Amino acid sequence: MTTEIKTDLFEKEALVYIRQMALSEVSGLLPPDALADVDDPDDLFIVSSADGERLAIVEGRDAAFAACHANDLRPLSVH
Repeated sequence: MTTEIKTDLFEKEALVYIRQMALSEVSGLLPPDALADVDDPDDLFIVSSADGERLAIVEGRDAAFAACHANDLRPLSVH
């Protein structure tokens, strides 16, 4: 059984997922110089919509959660 989930990213309190990414995963998503200002490349987290669309890559778990809350999103940690 397949269920199609539609998410309105601008819906107040939209659900998003946060998970830590390996540097090898991130480097394929960004331009080569994008990580130049990152202090700890092993502390990168991706914020994704409920349907899997990448919304942001943030340095630090706390910063990722803060960015979600600042934009009225409900973050869930994914391991």
